[in-house]
Amino acid sequence: MKKTIKLFALVLLVIYFAGNTSVQAQQPADEETITLTGVVRNKENRKKLENVTVSLSGTNIGTVTNADGYFALKISRAAKIDELKVSHVGYLNTHLSLKTLPSLDNLTIWMIPAPNVLNEITVYANPRQIVTEAIDKIAVNYSSQKNLLTAFYRETVQKRRRYISLSEAVMSIYKTDYRDREVSSDRVQILRGRRLVSPRMSDTLAIKLMGGPTLSIYVDVVKNANTLLDLNEMEHYDFKMEDPVSLDNRLQYVVSFRPRVMLEYALFYGTMYIDYQNLAFTRVTFSLDMTDHVKAVSAILEHKPLGLRFRPQEASYLITYKQQDGVTYLNYIRNEMRFKCDWKKRLFSATYTVLSEMVVTDRQTDNIRPIPFRASFKEKQIFNELVDEYWEENFWKAYNILEPTESLEHAVERLMKR
Repeated sequence: MKKTIKLFALVLLVIYFAGNTSVQAQQPADEETITLTGVVRNKENRKKLENVTVSLSGTNIGTVTNADGYFALKISRAAKIDELKVSHVGYLNTHLSLKTLPSLDNLTIWMIPAPNVLNEITVYANPRQIVTEAIDKIAVNYSSQKNLLTAFYRETVQKRRRYISLSEAVMSIYKTDYRDREVSSDRVQILRGRRLVSPRMSDTLAIKLMGGPTLSIYVDVVKNANTLLDLNEMEHYDFKMEDPVSLDNRLQYVVSFRPRVMLEYALFYGTMYIDYQNLAFTRVTFSLDMTDHVKAVSAILEHKPLGLRFRPQEASYLITYKQQDGVTYLNYIRNEMRFKCDWKKRLFSATYTVLSEMVVTDRQTDNIRPIPFRASFKEKQIFNELVDEYWEENFWKAYNILEPTESLEHAVERLMKR
């Protein structure tokens, strides 16, 4: 994994007071859509569930719930869709007939935990062998054709508990087929975006970290052979079989992994979820090993001012995939980085948290063309420079987005007042 985080790409400027370029894209009018809203809860304990996949059955349209369990899904009035599908790891799928609902607003969707069915083959399987076979079957389980994804991306920065930056965008993601696991031709294009930034000069922190919209390319660990799932790197890890779970009403192997050697670069620890029937990776969570401070800094820090001390505390990733018509597709990516910064000869340090989320809201496979290089998001560009400091209630119109949490809505109010 010598290239892993370095390829995760590329330049997220934590706070950056510059950029006048406005990114706007034509979009459908509101009157052409209807909106479903609701919250997803565990039926046994009423707990709200985050990162739940909510989609329209038989289509590529979908979203995920936010950290408060809420979602909103916009549907074309012309679409003949009558069923909502809800799925989450560890739960049985829930299906709702839209025709029988008294209202499409403020739905409460209950999910039932799936029984933990232990299987002799699952219990005694060799975890390293399962991972190796799953890597070998990527060409079979994932898309063999080009895809153009529509996705919503959000990036927030907190200083201690206070939000100091919020940027959002709808973007297109062009992906070649998964057979050769090559991402050099994959591209991202920002279609429409906006930002809010704290006006306090004391909040300015001009450092560059690995991250940004191109996470959708480089952290797609199934497609990018240079990240986590590299057969040549398997010998550097120990694997352990955990209790199986259910996802999308299908049994999943759960394999945890940890570094077994020390190398000149930082490794990872985490968990892989692999479909029992077809050995497709459906969910991967992993974190950078922070044992060696110097290696961790090298992995995630691109640039910092002279005299600033940078101390990483966490760099974690969540990637989920969903199956449709026998093919597995990218669904959601979450990246969280937490670090402390202080200046030499100053007494106090500040903790910063950078959170990036990307959810695929639609997908096209017919008659698509690559995103032109001149229109694509470049590796050395700054995301905040490409979106306007502009905020209004109906900004997204008919685009599907990841709903903001209640805390984020309050943060927006405070930033707008300033």
